Amino acid sequence: MGKIKVKGPQKANGEIVISGSKNAALPILAATLLTDEKIILHNIPNLADVNTMIEILENAGKKINWDENSLIIERNSDMNSVLPYGPVRRMRASFNVLGPLTIRNGYAKVALPGGCSIGVRPVNFHLEGLKKLGIESKIEHGFTHSKYISSPQKVHVSLPFPSVGATEHLITTAVLLEDTETILTNCAQEPEIIDLCNFLISMGAQIEGQGTSNIKINGVKKLYGTEYSIIPDRIEAGTYAILGAILGERITLKNIIEEHIFSLLDIFEKIGVKYSVENNTLKIESISKLELSPVDVETATFPGFPTDLQPQLMVLLSLIPGRSSITENVFKTRFNHVDELNRMGAKIFVESNTAIITGVTKLSGAPLEATDLRASAALLIASLVAEGETVINNVDHIFRGYEKLFDKLEKIGLKIEYFE
Repeated sequence: MGKIKVKGPQKANGEIVISGSKNAALPILAATLLTDEKIILHNIPNLADVNTMIEILENAGKKINWDENSLIIERNSDMNSVLPYGPVRRMRASFNVLGPLTIRNGYAKVALPGGCSIGVRPVNFHLEGLKKLGIESKIEHGFTHSKYISSPQKVHVSLPFPSVGATEHLITTAVLLEDTETILTNCAQEPEIIDLCNFLISMGAQIEGQGTSNIKINGVKKLYGTEYSIIPDRIEAGTYAILGAILGERITLKNIIEEHIFSLLDIFEKIGVKYSVENNTLKIESISKLELSPVDVETATFPGFPTDLQPQLMVLLSLIPGRSSITENVFKTRFNHVDELNRMGAKIFVESNTAIITGVTKLSGAPLEATDLRASAALLIASLVAEGETVINNVDHIFRGYEKLFDKLEKIGLKIEYFE
């Protein structure tokens, strides 16, 4: 795993164009298994996770070519429902291919997924929901073996928790259950789920209620090829917005959707960050941290504040005078970055699932260890504002979620060094 060396503090000034959404691209790519017809996807970020999903789809029988930030996806061979351990174990979203493969071929064998170390994320919500849709599964030797039995005319699945992955997986599977009406309740409402539904509808799926907690799906016999452009990445936008609030003299972010980052902008208003939004462009103005106010934040599923911005926001709150707090309600042990920030001089105390943050006037460079994707982004932001040299080890997680990272940082005047 690589490492990044940073000398700070640095200042940022300039413009960044936000890439397509990784978390929208992955379930949409998994859903391309539902048809053998040609699909063209635009605004796809060229990231490690996306390329892992491409490898999975190629193993399943697809031929995929890049054309700048577009993917052309076609049938290459008969569909293969037995997927290798290697690519599937690298990320959580890979599990979403299980349902489509099982429906298309009648069976599937897919490895249990891996991903970042941010907390336990069992697949039981997925498997229990798939069982109601007519798919029986068993886990043996690290693989899920699934078989399609039959589906009733009406299915009701109520998720115990509004899981994004389970919601996406069940929608993607149910759309091809011909003559079956599926009602999903307590669904996640994230923008990426709406994007997935809109993509499936463009293929001929019949879906109602996307963006609400109750979704109705009438299964169809066949889905067709389509051409579709995915939404911009709200987590990348939020990360650079927080970076701008900490380091920026004047930062402009283009290709954002304001309603997707309302929860972060609401926090900016509460603490006093100066910003404006117009024509899908966010501008952040420089302001002294001494003028900002502390705040108490809780993570939640959309439209609440996203857990994927929690580590980055913690860096900003660490530099604001007074006492702030972040309560983590999604992945309750997602605080691996706290010890590393404290090594830089932050004052953060974790009690249960709440981080209590006492603002300091500065951070200091230190050797650090990154543990997951968003923690890597947070530590990078902290190293850019810290005095002296910081080396972040095990940092390659960051390439799973931030396209053209070095180019974008360079465009706003930030200098970092990467070593294998």
